[in-house]
Amino acid sequence: MRKLIEFDDDTFDKLKQLARDRMATLQELADEAFADLLKKHGIPIDLKDALRKSARLQDAKKQDAAKQQGPAAQPKNARKRGRKS
Repeated sequence: MRKLIEFDDDTFDKLKQLARDRMATLQELADEAFADLLKKHGIPIDLKDALRKSARLQDAKKQDAAKQQGPAAQPKNARKRGRKS
């Protein structure tokens, strides 16, 4: 998909120079910049990234649920193990 982005002359010259210095294309610079922007705002870039984020959210929910239940969620004999008779 093609979209047009307009740059002022000075910015465009600096981007072209950066691309030359890195031996990259303007498209590669744009891809990197937009990927960084999406990452900064927590938006998954691709499917793999989305799956990782989803797994982290599920783990966090499980940990929060376990914390809310507290010691009452543990079996009774688990609390007695540390005590001497």
